[in-house]
Amino acid sequence: MAAEEEGLTGPGGTTPAPGPGAGREQGREQDREPCPEARSEPRSVPELMLGRPPMTRPLPGFDTEAAPAEPGPLFVDWLATALDSGVLDPQVFTLSTVDADGLPDARVLVLRDVDAAGTGWVFSAAADSPKGRQLADHPAAALTVYWPQLGRQVRVRGTVERAADQVAAAEFATRSPAARIGALVGRQSEPLASPAEYEEAVTVARRRLEATPDAVAAGHAVYTLWAHEVEFWQGDAERHHVRLRYTRTGPVRTPEWSRTLLWP
Repeated sequence: MAAEEEGLTGPGGTTPAPGPGAGREQGREQDREPCPEARSEPRSVPELMLGRPPMTRPLPGFDTEAAPAEPGPLFVDWLATALDSGVLDPQVFTLSTVDADGLPDARVLVLRDVDAAGTGWVFSAAADSPKGRQLADHPAAALTVYWPQLGRQVRVRGTVERAADQVAAAEFATRSPAARIGALVGRQSEPLASPAEYEEAVTVARRRLEATPDAVAAGHAVYTLWAHEVEFWQGDAERHHVRLRYTRTGPVRTPEWSRTLLWP
């Protein structure tokens, strides 16, 4: 994702030549007192947060007694509520993995599907990306989603399974042209020499997709995080947060769960 900004350069990226009297103007500019904004020191994080307590807005309740026996249907219900409430990008979540040194790693991804019956969260990634390599070495992960307008958080922990290549190819075909071009470019997280190098690779990938519409990026993979534990968290302005944790008591993909209320 890139944002374009209006530059202060001339054609071809060159800096415009100074006009007549530019030197005199520059001298007078240096003699001027800096504006108040320039003199002010950067504010600290506590100062920035002062007077901005979280969740001071109307939030929905969470009747845990009415919650289903399994976490999958409840997640789908909360996701639908987030969509109906106008939450921006409600399908976006944070995936946390562990690298070869045992250090945690995290990034934001897009949820592709939910197996509500088996309680599996489906996402896609490049198998040769850092997260793909980490999942190959240690096929376990945590998933976190937060919907600010509702003050709702869902935390999922479990094992990760990679789907067959045929499944990944079918999923790749459902993606937008821009997403497919980005995946065909590849080289995710590798050092980039310049934006121009990336634009050239995008052009090559676009031409490839135009010539072969059913092309699939090498290493494109679909994963399912099969939950062993799922926690639903409903925030409250008075800090009376409601937390309900589901723990799997049977084999993966079976509807056997226990439920426990947790202290806020």
